[in-house]
Amino acid sequence: MSSPRSRPQAAQRSPGLILFALAIGAFAIGTTEFATMSLLPYFAKDLNIDAPTAGHVISAYALGVVVGAPILTVLAARLPRRTLLIWLMTMFAVFNGLSAFAPTYEWMLLLRFLSGLPHGAYFGIASLVGVSLVPLNKRNQAVGRIFLGLTVATVVGVPFANWLGHAVGWRWGFGLVAFTGALTVALVAWLAPATPAEKGASPLRELGALKHAQVWLTLSIGAIGFGGLFAVYTYLADTLMAVTLVSPAMVPVVLGVFGAGMTVGNIIVPWFADRALMPTAAGLLLWSAVMLALFSLTAGSAWAISINVFFIGFGGALGTVLQTRLMDVAKNAQGLAAALNHSAFNFANALGPWLGGLAIAHGYGWTSPGWVGSLLALGGLVLLLLSVWLDRMRGPLRAQRA
Repeated sequence: MSSPRSRPQAAQRSPGLILFALAIGAFAIGTTEFATMSLLPYFAKDLNIDAPTAGHVISAYALGVVVGAPILTVLAARLPRRTLLIWLMTMFAVFNGLSAFAPTYEWMLLLRFLSGLPHGAYFGIASLVGVSLVPLNKRNQAVGRIFLGLTVATVVGVPFANWLGHAVGWRWGFGLVAFTGALTVALVAWLAPATPAEKGASPLRELGALKHAQVWLTLSIGAIGFGGLFAVYTYLADTLMAVTLVSPAMVPVVLGVFGAGMTVGNIIVPWFADRALMPTAAGLLLWSAVMLALFSLTAGSAWAISINVFFIGFGGALGTVLQTRLMDVAKNAQGLAAALNHSAFNFANALGPWLGGLAIAHGYGWTSPGWVGSLLALGGLVLLLLSVWLDRMRGPLRAQRA
């Protein structure tokens, strides 16, 4: 975490505007991450592949995040944070722009993998910059404001990209993301504080995060528990058209409802998390398990599935909560830990669609990812309870050693 001495300097540079600039980058990332799922029926048809195969394109992006977050964060440990953010978002804009021109399925796989590389590192470094601007008791709210860019993307960016895919072609959706990434580069260069790299920062120190068992447990909570949301969201457009029987024009509306749920969650949940971090995370996982289990029961009605999807989206606030938890347990290696949060969630982004696709491919129907997702959320809850138990066991051990 940034030292207290750096906070006043950062605060003089208008924290609200800095957080806004960082949130625009989150908007670009959220648009490409979720819009790719909603555009799946369109690019699957254009590239002559079926829906489960097209799901591998989504998994390729997620794999890029998993690989890129630790590697880029560690290698760039000594770079000033503003410089690193600019380079990361430049990579993001370029590879998303090239995705719009992918001629084949194989090229699409490669370009989506490359597009995912800067994702986790950007969110990790942006979160560290954000918490350096506010008092310690408002960390979750600062991270939540950055993540609002991602959730607003699901309300505005994703439906708009889906509309573009339906109206003029899926490639325009990736062009929109590339433009937003370029806008982020300009805003960060203009608004973000030109602070040097943190004193003592080094690749070796960042790797020190991996020594802490609680870091691994927190990452596992996200990797498993968040998979359910992605399992449902990936096949939501297909479910709406094949089971709910809505018109293609209604799909962006329901996707927007999902995004509204995420946005409301990221406004409300950080306030509670700043007061009771782990109980809030546990409540979100239990909430998600119930809402995901209801998915198959609501799919027959446009109104019912819209309400259910809103509540599933609300559980997406788990990302903000676990981001702060990682900063707490990583000690002096917060850059890598914060970035790995998004590796974990994009492992979930690969795991959820894969397991959901298996359920569909084995004949359990388009709604079966809801049951898969519910089990994944419960798995995340078990891991969280284990993390809390280990924390409580460590307290008496420390007292005995003292």
